[in-house]
Amino acid sequence: MANETMNLNTPILTLDSDTVLETAQSKADLIWHDIQNAYRTRKILTGILGGIEKTEAGSLIAIIYYKDYRAVIPISEMMINLIQDETHDYGDFSLRQNKVLNNMLGSEIDFVIKGLDTKSRSIVASRKDAMLKKRQIFYFDQDSSGQNKIHEDRIVQARVIAVAEKVVRAEIFGVETSILARDLSFDWLGDARERFQVGEHILVRILAIQGDSPETLSIHADVKSVEGNTSKENLKNCRVQGKYAGTVEDIHKGTVFVR
Repeated sequence: MANETMNLNTPILTLDSDTVLETAQSKADLIWHDIQNAYRTRKILTGILGGIEKTEAGSLIAIIYYKDYRAVIPISEMMINLIQDETHDYGDFSLRQNKVLNNMLGSEIDFVIKGLDTKSRSIVASRKDAMLKKRQIFYFDQDSSGQNKIHEDRIVQARVIAVAEKVVRAEIFGVETSILARDLSFDWLGDARERFQVGEHILVRILAIQGDSPETLSIHADVKSVEGNTSKENLKNCRVQGKYAGTVEDIHKGTVFVR
């Protein structure tokens, strides 16, 4: 029959005869071709952390969604460096790792493909390799003027990868850093989760860079110096004995903070 002998590679004829309509399969094939090229060239790709699973052996793996495909990253390749000693004994180590990954769900993750299975179209990747590569490029390699791309006092874009009540965890070109509430805003910030969300991009200022290699690199950054202090200007609009409506932001050590 004609349907049985139809060539599946024949382009679909559209109402606009000059337009080629892609099928879901052709799109998937094109994406897979790009993935294969990225594997050969060790190109850094970016996906979304969409899940956490356990293997039959009990090991944690992170599930990264890249376009229409799913990549698996072992926990050892996620660059989650938890301190494990007597002074940092916060319970089972794997549970702590699981908690960190849970807080990161929905965040953007860079990765380098470590292995492919063409038949099943499965991907194994490493976030660690991608982060170390970006650290080398942006913090150690110099441009034509002899300067590093990222240096102290430079304003750069960062990814929010986790948010707690009093701290935001950001990834800045391959380096993770925690930004405390006092460095997020000049205003009193009762709950950082009301202003920052996992997955969003924010502007930060690099305050300090430490380490002489990609493996030992650490940074300190803030948000408030980029946004500026608007409180002083706002206070000029208030008058002594005036009455104003406000919102209670927080109560801390007997002090009520009102916006």
